[in-house]
Amino acid sequence: MDYSAKPATIDGCDVLQLSDAASRTEVTIVPAFGNNAFEFKVEGHNIMWSRGTLRELLAKPDFVANFFMAPWANRLDPDTFHANGKQYRLNPDLKNFRREGLGLPIHGLLAFSRDWKVVALEADGESARATSRLEFWRYPDLMAQFPFAHTIEMTYRLQRGVLEVETVLHNHATEPMPVALGYHPCFTLRGATRASCRLHLGARMEQLVSDRLVATGASQPLAHTDATPLRSAQEMWVLGDLVSGPRGGAEFWVESPQERITLVQGPKYGVSVFYAPQDVNLFCFEPMAAGINALNPLPDGTQPPVQSISPGGTWRESFWIHYARL
Repeated sequence: MDYSAKPATIDGCDVLQLSDAASRTEVTIVPAFGNNAFEFKVEGHNIMWSRGTLRELLAKPDFVANFFMAPWANRLDPDTFHANGKQYRLNPDLKNFRREGLGLPIHGLLAFSRDWKVVALEADGESARATSRLEFWRYPDLMAQFPFAHTIEMTYRLQRGVLEVETVLHNHATEPMPVALGYHPCFTLRGATRASCRLHLGARMEQLVSDRLVATGASQPLAHTDATPLRSAQEMWVLGDLVSGPRGGAEFWVESPQERITLVQGPKYGVSVFYAPQDVNLFCFEPMAAGINALNPLPDGTQPPVQSISPGGTWRESFWIHYARL
């Protein structure tokens, strides 16, 4: 059988490994580090980016590889969010969220969570799969910041060399629960430079942000051509009005002369953020269920559209990572 799914140990930490022998791909998931897909190796090369070893990251957590952003993705401004006509305020004394350089809460509460429990690890002739669950409602410090009782299930599925990341939310609360989560996959290409790479963004519009990098409510047509040289790209684009590609979802890719990494996101991820700092061989396509700071009103006082889950309801969506040699 081409597929396998097994537990393993790296740097003294329990991990899950999914393998596809036919495509020579292997995915390593770390439940105790935010259920992060820390490695996605193709022919022994890791296409996920990180700043250090797993041991180093467990000792000093950092936003790397494929980290999960929930219950909000990207930034909040100020330390509040709105839902069901009410305003909620974060409690900084709990020290369970991080701030970025301008002091704004960033990337939610769960990027480094150790509270994920493995509920399935299996392989058959079709794929290799790992499912973990986080029962958010069980943790008082999480509920104090986001008082909506819910459960999250995340499944990594490796099939024919493609990694699917499926997220399922179950709302146990008595009110509708807003959905503003996202992921922040960080990729790298071997020996690539900005001068040698090209970029495709499956979107028509750019959502404009303020000098604090939060949404202004304004947008403009995305001024790029297909296969844009990466050297001419902005460091960050917030993308809306996404375009469905041949695989059925919005497609984003970066390619060097030797290889291409593509992310395809399902329709409930209606926003994507492209991020590629100038001085690092790193690029990110971030599937997000809502825009930046969408849980707060825009400067004109209007509330951005945000998906919600009815009491007792479920939300489900996936994105897919494809790798190809050229």
